[in-house]
Parts: sequence; C-alpha cells; structure tokens
Amino acid sequence: MLKFVSWNVNGLRAVAGKGFRDIFQAMDADFFCLQETKLQAGQIDLAFPGYTSYWNYAEKKGYSGTCIFTKHTPLSVRYGIGEAQHDTEGRVITLEYTDFFLVTVYTPNAKDDLSRLAYRQIWEDAFLAYLKRLEREKPVVFCGDLNVAHTEIDLKNPKTNRHSAGFTDEERAKFSALLAAGFTDTFRYFYPDKTGAYSWWSYRRNARATNAGWRIDYFIVSDCLRDKLVDAEICSDIYGSDHCPVALIADLNV
Repeated sequence: MLKFVSWNVNGLRAVAGKGFRDIFQAMDADFFCLQETKLQAGQIDLAFPGYTSYWNYAEKKGYSGTCIFTKHTPLSVRYGIGEAQHDTEGRVITLEYTDFFLVTVYTPNAKDDLSRLAYRQIWEDAFLAYLKRLEREKPVVFCGDLNVAHTEIDLKNPKTNRHSAGFTDEERAKFSALLAAGFTDTFRYFYPDKTGAYSWWSYRRNARATNAGWRIDYFIVSDCLRDKLVDAEICSDIYGSDHCPVALIADLNV
C-alpha cells in the first residue's frame, strides 16, 4: 500500500516557516509532491531522513517550480515533458517505478485577464500527449495543481465564476477531454457527489473561514488502475498555504 500526497505550497520557503517539517513528518507519505516551490537550487536546506528529493526549477526566479520527496528510489527521472516551449518553468517531474509512472505537475494559470488562456490550451494538449506517451510503457499516476475546477460542485460560486480563470468553458472542456482519454479523477471516483470539498481558497474576503473555495488540486490515474485505488482525501485541516494538501492511497508496487 502506498500513500501519495500533493501540495501547492505557494512558496516553499514561506511554508517552511509555518510548520512544514512537522506536517511532512506527520503525513508520513511514500511520495510527497510539491508545486509552486518558487525557489532556485541552493535557496533552501530541506531534507528528511529516508527520503530522496527531486527538484525542477523555473528559469524565472521566484516562480513556479516542482519537487518530489520519495522513500522509493525510482527506475528513472524525467524533468519537463520534452518540449522546449513548455519546459522552462519547472512544471513537471516524472518518476518511473515498476508498476507505474508518478508525475507531478503545476499547470499554467490562465491569469485573471485570461491573457494566458490560449497558451494554456496549447499546454493542455501537449501535456495530455505526454501522458499518453508514458502510458504506452505503463500506467500513470499524476497529481498537482491543475488550475481548473471541473464541474459546478468543484467550487463554491460557479455562476459568478463562469468566465473566471480556472472555470472557463475552455479549461473545463480540456479537463473533460483528459478524462475521456482514459483517466480517472480519484476524488470523484470515491466521492462523486460530495460538495463543499475544496483545496484552494483565495486570500481575499475571508474565503477559507467561510469555505468559499475551489477544488483545483487532484490525483488522476490511468483508468486501468481503478481497482488499485483505496481512498482519496482533501486535507483541508492543514494550513500554511492558500492550498491544502490532497492525498491518495493505492495498492501499487514500486
């Protein structure tokens, strides 16, 4: 049995000063994936006994970035998706294991003015193509901040956010296409109708206290792994970022 955790920390150095070590150790995950680390090599000294860490840094300082801490030595490690136009922002890390690939991803934000929506669409197609290439070898488990609330029950105020970044028709359609291509949203697999389950809250208007949130952090798996799934969780009681961690338990071999 393996435990996977994913967390957009929105600045790892800031979260490190808000009890990150204690949270990390208490969660005791086999794999702890981070997004939006917002740092460069050498800017933080963070290690845990029994874990190896893999980092992908953005070329732009203080921006984006991903990391995976793992108890299990991978067969191979890949950074990015193999396309230069998409691989300068440190958004993807892939670890290979016996039964699966583990991918962590920080999907580009369309921005409040939707100025990056067109690029986001291109990214979505490229990332899905990357996942399908991996699937030719073995199934995929991927996680991270996908910057989209898929359906109306995935955010508190769907009507007023219909054209907001993260809930545009275009972004939701791309997510639907991804699932249709052979992937399962693990939280909805276990809790198809659960409402009020969110992983991100704006810092504005006391959103977290009133649970006016969005579910934009996910664990997604290849459909063929459905019978290996044990549980999925949104850890909304954990603070330190504007996102909370999400978790997956699966019966997989490394």
